[in-house]
Amino acid sequence: MENCIFCKIINKEASADFVYEDERIVVIKDIHPQAPVHLLIIPKKHIVSIAHLKDEDKELIAEMIIVAKKVAEEKKLKGYKLIFNVGREGGQIVDHIHLHLLAGKF
Repeated sequence: MENCIFCKIINKEASADFVYEDERIVVIKDIHPQAPVHLLIIPKKHIVSIAHLKDEDKELIAEMIIVAKKVAEEKKLKGYKLIFNVGREGGQIVDHIHLHLLAGKF
């Protein structure tokens, strides 16, 4: 966790372009966007990936999806994709669970 870039961003030890923040979740712009809108919904709780979820994390995952919906509405997005990458084989680069919100041409 001490070398986790997302934990550093959450703790304001590294810079990022914040779109949203509450007590449990942050939303930042992806630094390597794959679409015109590419945001990362990141819980402040460090969880490595979907594969590492516990039953107690159900509410947090639901909150991530609700926050994605809220940000999409604020940005007036009519359509978008939500993607969790799981593990290196699934395209996950940072070992801290995050949800991608992509919109626009892919």
